[in-house]
Amino acid sequence: AFKAAVLIQRWYRRYVARLEMRRRCTWRIFQSIEYACEQDQIKLHNFFSYLMDHFTPSSSKERDFISRMFISGESFKEAELEKYCDYESMEVPDSYTGPRLSFPLLPDHATALLEAFKQKQQLHARYVLNLLHETRKHLKQLPNISHVSTCYSEEVTVCGDLHGQLDDLFLIFYKNGLPSPSKSYVFNGDFVDRGKQSLEILIVLFTFLLIYPKEVHLNRGNHEDHMVNLRYGFCAGADRDVHGKKILKMIQNVFCWLPLATLIDQKVLIIHGGISDTTDLDMLEKIQRNKFISVLRGKKRKESNRNVEIQEINGESKVEADPAGSEAALSLCPQPRPTQAPSMTNRLEFSRWVRQTVQEQIEWCRRLVDISESEEEELTYSSVVSLTDLDGPCWTRQEEWKQILDILWSDPMPQDGCRANTVRGGGCYFGPDVTTKILEKYNLQFLIRSHECKQEGYEFCHNRKVLTIFSASNYYEIGSNRGAYVKLGPDLVPHFVQYQANKAAHTLTMTQRQGFPVALISRVEESAFRALREKLFAHTSALISAFKAYDKDNTGRITLSNWATAVESVLHLGLPWRMLRPQLVRSTADGMLEYKSWLDDLAMEQRSQEHIQSSLLEVIYRNRSNLETIFRIIDRDHSGLISFEEFHQTWKLFSSHMNIELTDDGINDLVRSIDFNKDGNIDFNEFLEAFRLVKQSQ
Repeated sequence: AFKAAVLIQRWYRRYVARLEMRRRCTWRIFQSIEYACEQDQIKLHNFFSYLMDHFTPSSSKERDFISRMFISGESFKEAELEKYCDYESMEVPDSYTGPRLSFPLLPDHATALLEAFKQKQQLHARYVLNLLHETRKHLKQLPNISHVSTCYSEEVTVCGDLHGQLDDLFLIFYKNGLPSPSKSYVFNGDFVDRGKQSLEILIVLFTFLLIYPKEVHLNRGNHEDHMVNLRYGFCAGADRDVHGKKILKMIQNVFCWLPLATLIDQKVLIIHGGISDTTDLDMLEKIQRNKFISVLRGKKRKESNRNVEIQEINGESKVEADPAGSEAALSLCPQPRPTQAPSMTNRLEFSRWVRQTVQEQIEWCRRLVDISESEEEELTYSSVVSLTDLDGPCWTRQEEWKQILDILWSDPMPQDGCRANTVRGGGCYFGPDVTTKILEKYNLQFLIRSHECKQEGYEFCHNRKVLTIFSASNYYEIGSNRGAYVKLGPDLVPHFVQYQANKAAHTLTMTQRQGFPVALISRVEESAFRALREKLFAHTSALISAFKAYDKDNTGRITLSNWATAVESVLHLGLPWRMLRPQLVRSTADGMLEYKSWLDDLAMEQRSQEHIQSSLLEVIYRNRSNLETIFRIIDRDHSGLISFEEFHQTWKLFSSHMNIELTDDGINDLVRSIDFNKDGNIDFNEFLEAFRLVKQSQ
């Protein structure tokens, strides 16, 4: 009996270990492909930035057009944005049966919105723009770091990434209750992208933010970024009617006003991504966060004529370091010296003197940060902070950008130190020593972050000093992961609630729900390997070249070990290919692989889904995401169509980079040849078709 029990125990442990290994491999595939996609987006953006830096427009009109195209959102000044997104001029038709909003908002409005969205109704564009206008006005008055106290509510609930999955938000509210004076929420960024209901999530969160401004707090995530939205679907999803362009423009501006972090009881720091060894909360508190519409567009500030002013604020003298240029620089933007204050007995004269002195200081600060008089706005919280701290340090835009990039894009790692996050392409990896240093410096207990999907919805690391919380369940595939939120009371002890929002997950039996059931693993595993095979097929040409490097005699066969090495050298996914081989390659008796027939099998699998030539299909699979992003960048008004003018100016940018001489008539002939239906615009299918024709002609 004992021998039988031990035998069963060994069998069971091997079985569980194999299931866990399959689960981890599946997870690794999903995560590697996701991060590779993010890296592609950053590379694509860097490519366009390089083109912009090395392109010389032939006219001011050309310069303005391209600047508007690639710096979308930054070109709108305050008054222009208000005029462009004028919601008051919109009429709501009598046939509209959806929810209606009136301001100031009441809890009944939020309840009506939730019920309407459950019934798949949409909010009229007039109300959406009105809501965004009021949200932007409120966010501008908030500090960069929100402060929350558990003294005023029973507990604070912290939610992680939602990524457009409205069902998860509904389930959180069902389990935990709606925001109220006694129930505070912190939503830690990444509200949008990937999911199909990003706009609805924004509407719900912004509504509760305006109803309960002291109980609802929103942090910015790395996906609250226009350049990221271009790739991951939010821009396409939000553009649902004729006013979609205005809604997107307003949302871009709202995103840049979102606070960067939240502090609970001065002890728990909540940020979206992470920290670095240079993270400075004092700097983050004073940055003008609205300057960074896209964190991916980190521009170096022009400092040639600003060094003197910066050093003067710091109490330093530039004359000794650079006597030749000091006088010229000082004359550009001298700090105003206040006149002698009049006697306080004459209150009217003294008040006039105070207003004049403050106005002079404001104008000097505007010139210092390159704000022209035409861009004059109301004072915001961050600008007031910067004005009241003129004796403090003044940072360059590059330093400010680095601070925001790190807290939005960074990930923890088990090893000590801090290094560049080459997997994502942005931010850094920070180790336990960096966490300890930052926590001790600011007298914090622990750090809450999101940004990474976790199988259980949450995960501790760095000796339980860093907590990752992720609230989008079934993120990669139904059953791939749970969502979770964390509740903190006055004792700041975290209490977790896990869930799975998808209806298919609810149909599982109790036995299936225990652990990670075999059927569920098989389903998720199948989805992961399908995505991986698509990735392999998309790099067929590169794989053939890599395989031939090991096939010196041109036999068409290589060892399985060489196969694994070659695949990693092409895809750079960091996957355990030898472990994954049984799922990707048929077993061979002699340990050799006929790589050409293997690639043919991959092509056959993809061709069964798409009736397109194999070599062309490879190109489309490899470049479709980039082509979609490029299409959206060129289509700056988000109409779903590229106008002839947009194509004309973009082609001049590309031809300049590639040293191709092409006349305006030649460009016009080219764009007309792509416009197959002759409607005067290029849609996405025509855009892809042009690449297909070029590939076939080659």
